[in-house]
Amino acid sequence: MLRLLVASAHLPAATGAGPGVHVYARFRGVPRSTRVVPAERSPAWNEMLVWPLAARPLRPTDSLALRLQLWGQPEAHRLLGATTVPLCCLAEDPGLPLDLSQLPLRDPQGHPTGTTVSLRCSYVPPGQVAAGNVTSQPPEGVAPCLSPPRPTPVVGTAIGMASHRHPKPAAGKKEDFQVRVRVLQGHQLQGSAIKPVVTVLIGEHRFRSRIRAGNNPYYNEVFSQHFHLTPAQLAAVPIHIQVLNSRAIRADAIIGAFKLDVGTVYNAPGRRLGGTWLSLQHPRHPDAGCCGYLRIGAAVLRAGEPVSEREEAAGSQEVEANLLQSALLTPCVATLQLRIYRAEELPREEPSRPFLAGSKRSFVAAAVRASFAGRTVGAGGTVGAADRCPGVTVSPTQLCTRAMPPDAKPTWNEVLFFPLRLPPLCDAVELAILSGSKVLGTAALHLSHISSAGAELEGGVPGFLPCFGPSFLPFYGPRRDAADVPSDTMVAYRGRVLLELSTHTGDSDGRQQDAIAPEDITRVQRLLPRRHRLGLCAVFYSATMLPPASEPLRFELSIGNHGDTGDTSCRPAASASPQGHPLFDGNRYYCMPWHDSKPVVAVTSSWEDAGQRWDGQNLMHSVGERLVSSQGAALPVLQAQRPRTRLDVELRAARLQLLQLLASAAAAGPPRRAWAELLPEAEAWLGRVAALQAEPQAGVPDVLLWLRSGARCLACARIPAHRLACSALGPAACGRLCGRTHTLMLEVPGHLHAQLRVRLWLGRVAESQELPRYLEGALHIYAETYENQTKILGKWSRQALPARPSFSDVAGRVALPRERIRPPQGWCWDGPWAVEPPRRLLPEPEAGMDEVLEEVYENQSRRHGGEWGPAAVPSTDVAGAEVPPKEEVACPQGWHVTDDWRVEVTGAVDEAGERCPHHSPEAPDKAWEYASLWGGRFHLQRRAGDACRRRCWRRHMVPELPSSVAAIFLLEGTADAEEMPESKQMAATPKGQGHPQHPTPVILCTFERPSSFQLRCYLFQALELKPHGTKTTADPVAHVSFVHVSQSTRVLPGTLDPVWDQSLLFHRVQLHGDPRGLRDEPPAVVVEVFDQDGGGAGSFLGRSVCTPKVWLDVGRRKPPRLQRYPLQGPGGPAGELLAAFELLHEAEDGAMARLSTPPWRQGTFGIPPGIRPVLRLMALEVLAWGLRGLRGRCLLPVRAPSLEVQCGGHVLRIPPITDLATNPNFPINAFLLTLHLPVEEEYVPPIRLRVLDTQGFGFRPHVGQACVQDLARFRHEPDGEEQLPQPCVPVEEEDEEEGDWWSKFYMAMGDKAKSHRRTHRDSLKVYGCELEAVPKFEGLQDFCQTFPLYQPGGQQGDDPVPVGEFKGLFCLYPLPEDPGVPPPPRRFQELPPSQPQQCLVRIYIVRAFDLSPRDRNGMCDPYVRVSLGAKTLGKRDHYVPNTVEPVFGRMFEVMGTVPLEKDLRVSLLDHDLLPPDQEIGSTTIDLENRLLSRFRAHCGLPRLYRMDGPGRWRDQLSPSRALEHLAHSRGLQAPEFSADGTAVIFGGSTFLLSHFESGPPTYRHPGAPRERLALHVLHAWNLVPEHLETRTLYNSAQPGLEQGKVQMWVDIFPASLGPPGPPVDITPRKPQSYELRCVVWNTRDVEPGDISAAGQRMSDIYVTGWLDGLEEQKQRTDVHYRALQGDGSFHWRFVFPFQYLAAEQRCVLPRKEHFWSLDETVLKVPPKLILQVWDNDKFSADDFLGVLELELTRLPRPAQRPQDCTLKPRLSPWPWGKARGPPRFSLFRQKLARGWWPCVVHEGGTQRMAGKLELSLELLDEKEAEERPAGKGREEPNAYPPLQPPVRPDSSFLWLLAPLRALRYAVWRRHRCRITATAALLLLLLLLLNFIYSAPGYLAMKLVNPLRLFGAGSKH
Repeated sequence: MLRLLVASAHLPAATGAGPGVHVYARFRGVPRSTRVVPAERSPAWNEMLVWPLAARPLRPTDSLALRLQLWGQPEAHRLLGATTVPLCCLAEDPGLPLDLSQLPLRDPQGHPTGTTVSLRCSYVPPGQVAAGNVTSQPPEGVAPCLSPPRPTPVVGTAIGMASHRHPKPAAGKKEDFQVRVRVLQGHQLQGSAIKPVVTVLIGEHRFRSRIRAGNNPYYNEVFSQHFHLTPAQLAAVPIHIQVLNSRAIRADAIIGAFKLDVGTVYNAPGRRLGGTWLSLQHPRHPDAGCCGYLRIGAAVLRAGEPVSEREEAAGSQEVEANLLQSALLTPCVATLQLRIYRAEELPREEPSRPFLAGSKRSFVAAAVRASFAGRTVGAGGTVGAADRCPGVTVSPTQLCTRAMPPDAKPTWNEVLFFPLRLPPLCDAVELAILSGSKVLGTAALHLSHISSAGAELEGGVPGFLPCFGPSFLPFYGPRRDAADVPSDTMVAYRGRVLLELSTHTGDSDGRQQDAIAPEDITRVQRLLPRRHRLGLCAVFYSATMLPPASEPLRFELSIGNHGDTGDTSCRPAASASPQGHPLFDGNRYYCMPWHDSKPVVAVTSSWEDAGQRWDGQNLMHSVGERLVSSQGAALPVLQAQRPRTRLDVELRAARLQLLQLLASAAAAGPPRRAWAELLPEAEAWLGRVAALQAEPQAGVPDVLLWLRSGARCLACARIPAHRLACSALGPAACGRLCGRTHTLMLEVPGHLHAQLRVRLWLGRVAESQELPRYLEGALHIYAETYENQTKILGKWSRQALPARPSFSDVAGRVALPRERIRPPQGWCWDGPWAVEPPRRLLPEPEAGMDEVLEEVYENQSRRHGGEWGPAAVPSTDVAGAEVPPKEEVACPQGWHVTDDWRVEVTGAVDEAGERCPHHSPEAPDKAWEYASLWGGRFHLQRRAGDACRRRCWRRHMVPELPSSVAAIFLLEGTADAEEMPESKQMAATPKGQGHPQHPTPVILCTFERPSSFQLRCYLFQALELKPHGTKTTADPVAHVSFVHVSQSTRVLPGTLDPVWDQSLLFHRVQLHGDPRGLRDEPPAVVVEVFDQDGGGAGSFLGRSVCTPKVWLDVGRRKPPRLQRYPLQGPGGPAGELLAAFELLHEAEDGAMARLSTPPWRQGTFGIPPGIRPVLRLMALEVLAWGLRGLRGRCLLPVRAPSLEVQCGGHVLRIPPITDLATNPNFPINAFLLTLHLPVEEEYVPPIRLRVLDTQGFGFRPHVGQACVQDLARFRHEPDGEEQLPQPCVPVEEEDEEEGDWWSKFYMAMGDKAKSHRRTHRDSLKVYGCELEAVPKFEGLQDFCQTFPLYQPGGQQGDDPVPVGEFKGLFCLYPLPEDPGVPPPPRRFQELPPSQPQQCLVRIYIVRAFDLSPRDRNGMCDPYVRVSLGAKTLGKRDHYVPNTVEPVFGRMFEVMGTVPLEKDLRVSLLDHDLLPPDQEIGSTTIDLENRLLSRFRAHCGLPRLYRMDGPGRWRDQLSPSRALEHLAHSRGLQAPEFSADGTAVIFGGSTFLLSHFESGPPTYRHPGAPRERLALHVLHAWNLVPEHLETRTLYNSAQPGLEQGKVQMWVDIFPASLGPPGPPVDITPRKPQSYELRCVVWNTRDVEPGDISAAGQRMSDIYVTGWLDGLEEQKQRTDVHYRALQGDGSFHWRFVFPFQYLAAEQRCVLPRKEHFWSLDETVLKVPPKLILQVWDNDKFSADDFLGVLELELTRLPRPAQRPQDCTLKPRLSPWPWGKARGPPRFSLFRQKLARGWWPCVVHEGGTQRMAGKLELSLELLDEKEAEERPAGKGREEPNAYPPLQPPVRPDSSFLWLLAPLRALRYAVWRRHRCRITATAALLLLLLLLLNFIYSAPGYLAMKLVNPLRLFGAGSKH
């Protein structure tokens, strides 16, 4: 069922006035419409539209068409916007609704209208819709988890296990899958000087990548593996990815690993993980952190599903943005302890000797086997959960208890230990009871029912570990007497086992099983609930559709072994209905004649008290049905419960928390949100409630209802006990089926054995006083015996009966004399023995009768001796009830009177006219039933050959004292009888019947007066019936069964879509019980369709179970609407039934008489006008173009095929094709068929096509057939002329270089860096799908469509193979009813010539990607092969070696005759050393569709018209001629151009060249204005532009699985139109030669690796370098010995020549992988320079010091000073700025760079700086390298720049010869700061001391101043 919730819309220009708006939706041709609301800005509907899908599930290709329309407006002004919603996501995941908010709508030309609509679409698969059959419903409480649906999915995890978005895909039949893993690149892999290699394990298949070097390797390799599994099995397949260091030894080789399963990829959007970074972890050291990152892409391809577009490998490089981390690095380890105590009620073996019955030797020697946490690995490749969790074995973990000696209650007292990883990977603990190697019964404990992961509910409900019991667990298995039917349907109770399960963290210390401690055994006895007697009661209302068995049939009710007549361990009970032969209902089926005395069965049993658990379970079911209204009643009940086990405590807490949250949400007030927001919330609440409905600890087995024939079991229905349980807490706590009459279907696969209408009740015997309230009739209990007589010498006698007592049971085997039968203890007789009339042999009145007799009794009375006169009640029926006089008796609806009233003179009256009793003991002859032989079938009317007769004696009994317990539960199994001598027992007691003197009481429920109903069945049509065998048609007839009556429709010969148009009336159907109960639970109507081919019962085609609409008040009746009911056939879905059913109550007020009778047409009742679809005169135009690819049957070629078109009962025969080999088209192509079809598109019948061949002698075999559904797509409504969009003047663009075709391709792909163009003027349209899949091109089948023809016959399998194709089209439109009104013009008038024509076909193959690998290395060697008819192009030598993404750039030309050679096949093959080559995949193109399509698909229209150059016009027709051809094909007037060609009148509009071009063209080689204008107008008609289509490749060996994609296009040039233009050159670009020159100048701060004799750290440094992927070109510098402080000087030049493809920014590396390789592998890797710094050692391996990796396209800008060279990001100069990394640039643009770059070392998952390198990088092309040559190192020519030898200190080499000079480098460089500071301090100290020394003298001289004194003395 598809549901569409239309929430609201947005109309920007709405004013609220004018006509209203509504949403019109169409799905599969069936329209639906919302109500009309005012045209406001935001109109709201919140209306649900429903499409019943019946047996046709939703397909990924289905879509939903939406139209927002104005009400009551003309077609031209009605549409406000339209859109198409694809439903592929909904088909893939039905559990995830499709929410679309503000969905934009478009006009017919595809332009946005500004209006939007919000909606929600959901899908319910056909198998999930409840059909009302208890046997087909799954067990209650099987919710997968306790958590509600999560809105946000979890993508995946690392080692351990993978999280899932939602539960794993449902298990079904096996399908074909392909799992692909693409390893892209690594990042920051831990280790130094590593050469990493990646291994990928997909399931059991291991793949290995190439070896790369460095910490950031690039791979881009694809690995794939195919699987044929179910989706559930595929989801468990593991994907294990490891990164290894190829240099290290095996024990230390692993760098990191990541583990997930296929289910993670399967549940990802699009079933794909694109460009995801994996966080690698070391498996042995998970706490060590991340070991690096690996970028991968993974996808799961499913057969028949489209594959989403993949992400490009050169996507985002941000690791954190798309990182997949480990959710659980170290799974929690726990141990499951399963305690097995004892068993009871185990089945007994059938004793070989009767005297062993009842002894212990009749029991079995039993053991219990348990299995958990494993699955068996089979041939299909199923991989269990053990592969996903280390430490768990692959094979199933199975443990078994010891086998106990035969006993009724074996005791084991053992505990089994199972390892468990949390969260659990396996959900079920499988248990089985064994008897030797035979499995007696099985059961399962689901961990999802007995545990919780926690935090499921808002409010933080804590999780709990798995726990169970102690409680009994029932086991089920096949019956011993059910060997002739499938064992999976005959489920029988096989005993139960007392179990307890607990979980403890930690391991089990190696133990697997042990004995249970005595204190635990005592504790369990205290925890078990007390036993209570339960009473089970069933009232059988009707049983029909029974098999015509030769033996009597009976129904048996059992719970456990109680009530099972085949079990002798329990006391006999009244568990079986009275057996009898079913009666023919007069039409087709057999039913039990129970009438107003319904059989009742009752079973008492003793079980542990499960009422509290049943109350909680039923309350949760009630809350799930009503959500809010029932939670108030459930809360106090759950709060008052007293849990006994831990699981009871946890479930009670979770349920209380959920109900309190629900009550809080309800108390918050009514929500005021739209339905689109309320539905997800309501579904989430329902999911939470459903998760808590399971109750695994009830311990009471299910109720089984059997249909038995003698000792054989024919069918069974299994009903969970809690659904029948009655509770004293109110109706909410009672089971859903408790005390309600419902319909059960007792069936086995492919066959229905009985339709049973029954009322069941289960409850405590002590509380059964309320049972009569649930029963609608009065209970009567009888003792029964049969009097048998044999005719001897013409007289009836009870003497000398052969092997039969004179009084016996109904089977005649047990002697039951009346005088010796006594009532049970506590019971007494209520009346004498009386003969019971054999009403079970009387047919139901009017059942299947064509003529009935109406009778009325006229009553008169008189006084003694007086005259007769009218009685007080003048007219009665036979029972004495008052009826109207005969003159007032009305004829029932649908019947007519054929005779007048007459007096019945043979009635049951005496001679005086007094009425005799109808059935009286005084008339014993009327109670006998006769048979010819004992054991035969009895009948009422005595016949001449009858020799046996019998009659039934019954005696009513009642309890002696009133009791609060229901009377039927006081019988205690039997009625007592006096002992009889064993010699008088004529037959042995049958098993299960108790003692021969204890007959089982007969319980009947009698009804005073039944209710009369009339059932009306309106059968209009059946659709898509599937005939049997090789038949192409059928003669269908429908049989309708209801309760105990049935009728049939008429037989319609020779059709698979029969239109019966018939009403079946079931008059006066007597139904017992309250009519209001019938309204709630109406009886089911079963419709079976048979193929009545000849005599007999016919061949069964399909069955449908329908529910009628009940009307108790006929005055309020509304006519029903025809609905689609699915038909189920022997092999699955078998079509649909279009019908309606209503059940009308015939009340005494005479309302039925006022109801009109369906019209009488041709001997049958037709469907009334209000229900029957309205028919309208329609015209069906058929375009029969031709037949293609027909294959004859039985190796006979097809000679002259003809076609028959059937629709609505009319047949159109098309003349045959005379010569199929020369012209496969029909001689006459257009036909017209007038017929009456329903106006509603839902009721329109399909069109059936049949192709017949004409052979010799008039033999016309059927070649193929087809069924055309959804005729609404062919409906044509008159509309106006096509309106062209108004052109807009484009923005003027500057002139550009024309460039090659690849520039146009890369510009269209959005990669401007690879394109030489700067504008989109001359653009190329790249479609991501086939051209036929583009929606606006209508599949290129606008002229004629292709209908596949299939083999005649009904059994075609799941994927039938077509035997041919029909090319044609249909057009359906109404015709005027008035003959005077002219009909509309014919549609198929302007047709192209149907003769074959020669065409030149050019196939351009550009590239392929995502190819499925065919070689062991994950690659393939693809080449192209093109086939058209018998011509094949493509050579094996033109292959691209070792790639899955080849670039071909090839063009093929071939001549072909269309349509004789219409299928163009493009194949990609894998080149092998020896042919034949393996096909990778192929695609087929229908050239005829492209040539005939009006979208002009034979040659795409370029954007510009060029006369020369690479973009030269290549079509045969110029744009102006193409425009004229377009006008002719569409019936328009020819275009009229102006003289200068700058204006044209076309389609009623005038176009100017200035509308499209604002000035003269600026591109090269423009054409004439006339042609340019014509090209602009052509583009306005939405024709196929110049394009590139992406076609999917498929392989016949793996049907439905995508093998890759190829990008290509096809040009078709008919020879009649002249020569075409030149082909397009798409030769691939060639890589350019470059030369990278890297000069290593100096190193700084390199970590020293050695210590000198003076204790100084130094290194012998040298540098190696190479380009990534070119390790063989590795170069190294000389060694700088004794470099102190890591400072080295080299002046050394590296020269690396390489090939570079600038368009892809990749280095092209052609090389052979191995010396034995035949082909060079072309690798494309990013240009990356890798430099490593090493410490040279003489006698040991060199030490690695650091590495520098520079990607030339993203080169970090170097530092100009060594102190500025750091790893840390630069700080922003502004306080609000953030830290920034170094800016990057491309060396291919800058050409030259010099500076300092940091070297790093990876340790512990992090990196640190290990030195600095001063480099100069220069990039030269090939010409520049030749002009400026330079040698490697310092070799000649030493130029550009010239390198001088480095100035290195001599002390580096002459330590002993120049020790002082060496000190300069050894001491000064290390301690120059300290030495300078010390010298400065010493100088200051010397100055200070000098000052102190000189200060006294200086002061003395300053004071004395001897010079002044000396000078003064000289003067004097």
